[in-house]
Amino acid sequence: MLLHTTMNTPKLKISPKQYEALRLVCNTFIPAMENEENHQNTGFWRLKATDLEVPDRILELAARLPLPEQKELKQLLTLLASPVFGLTCRSGLHSIRQMPFNQREKALQSWSNSRFAVLRKAFNVLRKLTTFFHYGISYQNLPNPSWEAIGYLGPLQQPVQAPKPIQPYTAHGDSELTCDVVVVGSGAGGGLAAGMLAEAGFEVILLEKGEYLNESDFNQREADMIQRSYEQQGALTTNNGSVGILAGSCLGGGTTINWTGALRTPDYILQEWASEHQLPHLTGQQYAKSLDAVMEAAGVTQSESNHNVQNRFLWRGSELLGDTPKIIPRNVEGCSADGCKSCGYCGFGCQAGNKKGTLKTWIQRAYQAGARIMVQTAAQKVLVKRGSVAGVEALQIHPSGRKCRVLVKASCVIVAAGALHTPALLLKSGIHHPVIGQNLFFHPTVLVSGLYNQPVNPWWGTMMSALNDAAARFTDNYGVRLETPPVHPGLWATATPWQNALQHKAHMLRMAQTANFIVLTRDKFGGNITLDRKGNATYHYNLNRYDLKHLLAGIEKAARIHLAAGAEEIVFPHHQLRHVTGNTNESALLKFFTQMPEWGWKPGQFSLFTAHQMGTCRMGGNPKTHPLSPEGQVNGVKGLYVADASAFPASSGVNPMISIMALSHYTIQQIISKK
Repeated sequence: MLLHTTMNTPKLKISPKQYEALRLVCNTFIPAMENEENHQNTGFWRLKATDLEVPDRILELAARLPLPEQKELKQLLTLLASPVFGLTCRSGLHSIRQMPFNQREKALQSWSNSRFAVLRKAFNVLRKLTTFFHYGISYQNLPNPSWEAIGYLGPLQQPVQAPKPIQPYTAHGDSELTCDVVVVGSGAGGGLAAGMLAEAGFEVILLEKGEYLNESDFNQREADMIQRSYEQQGALTTNNGSVGILAGSCLGGGTTINWTGALRTPDYILQEWASEHQLPHLTGQQYAKSLDAVMEAAGVTQSESNHNVQNRFLWRGSELLGDTPKIIPRNVEGCSADGCKSCGYCGFGCQAGNKKGTLKTWIQRAYQAGARIMVQTAAQKVLVKRGSVAGVEALQIHPSGRKCRVLVKASCVIVAAGALHTPALLLKSGIHHPVIGQNLFFHPTVLVSGLYNQPVNPWWGTMMSALNDAAARFTDNYGVRLETPPVHPGLWATATPWQNALQHKAHMLRMAQTANFIVLTRDKFGGNITLDRKGNATYHYNLNRYDLKHLLAGIEKAARIHLAAGAEEIVFPHHQLRHVTGNTNESALLKFFTQMPEWGWKPGQFSLFTAHQMGTCRMGGNPKTHPLSPEGQVNGVKGLYVADASAFPASSGVNPMISIMALSHYTIQQIISKK
């Protein structure tokens, strides 16, 4: 084994036959092979998934997933180990162990485009987990053996020994606490709420289910940091596996690990929300002041938005097509001192401490004003008595694994657990409204990659600084925006189409010459959240035809920008590996893009992800259609407020951090004014 660990991390318990099936499927996605056309990088080509203990890493991750996901993985491995597996891919009664490599590869290919959604989901789950760990995993002072051939540098430096200025409050045994306000969640909405309320003289307790991580923890190792700071270790998906869900789960929430795009809510979006959802204050002076206040507190500026190579390609290609690109403001301070060289790793937390998320601003201010900050503390239930909120029941998990039940009594509760968890918490608490959990908006996003004949190093420099919004209002107020993401091997391997093992490995070798644009769609039609009998949340989302039309238009625009910028080849986010070359003439391009809707865009046939979740507890003036009042209070429950992206009446169309902060700021001002 070329990369191994002696960590005694619990693994999901499976049978020997299931384990053998997992090993075989991992080594089918990433086998040891000889490339007869290219005799360079022989070590890279000969490296297989089990050399990096990928099956064991998958089982470690699975051991920490909710029980329904564990059960589903076990069922999948049982299928692979059974002769019935062969029937799913028209190979007769053969288990995966009974198939030679080429037959296993064809079986996976058939699953990727199967007419059965459950098989497409199985393909995507196994593909993403295998490729993510194979290319993303590393250990302290031990780089991933595939990185040298790819040209990826890995961590630029070891974490700094930065002190942790916040001393979290720890419950010693089951406890009962009291305060004026308890805030659930510490992201853009909750962190800000805690800071404002504490500084206004309220006694505040802030509950965060994730860890407290700071510069001393941000080691720039992709797999490690994603597993520690992202929801469900970065493995969260919709129920059908078609959408990868990226969301923060640490102190500071998404503001600790986001890509620092700090965009003000567009005026036309505020006007739409005001008129369609009876929220006239959104276009008023007081709300504008809330937007100004949160922009100032977050240190939002354009002066730190230095373009890296792929941002320059987006800018240049946009101009050559006649579009007017824009600078993305960022909530950072001090990055320009080194040319923003290490900014590309800030999706794993800012090692320099320059990112001004709620961790470095509002939560710090809350703590200094006397708030108690409780981490690794998950809210279980909001308590309501006779129509008024009474507090929160929570569970704190100590580093030793010991669990303590905590009852926090308070006459005011701010739920800011994010659009994924806020509706689930309300429903588990017996707070029902027909719209709670509905209208789950995602800003569905795809990656369009351009291969260039020069170094790009898409993990290097400012994560996003250029924006093309020429198609933002493609139909009425709906359309797409084009931006750039920071790209590291693990996540890029999951987004890269896998048609066969040879193609995928060859594509990974060109990562350093690849620029990537994301197509971010403002979705008009959302999904929903449901709970199972045990209270586990399930996320349902299928891309509507209306939104798909805009997504495809955005894919075409991204491809044309790449071509204008000089790309030699464009790779599209479809599992059937569609691509065009830089010398394709206009007539052929028109034919290609005209046929694009016919490729097949069912769930699981292409790589779709979301980094923005919104709208599951929308605010508005009509209590029959909106669970929240215009001030953010849950209708029918005195003292219970929501202050996060779930309060959005519809998707924001832009990176939502500033919009969340502004809504939270306005809501908290209403609470303070009643003191």
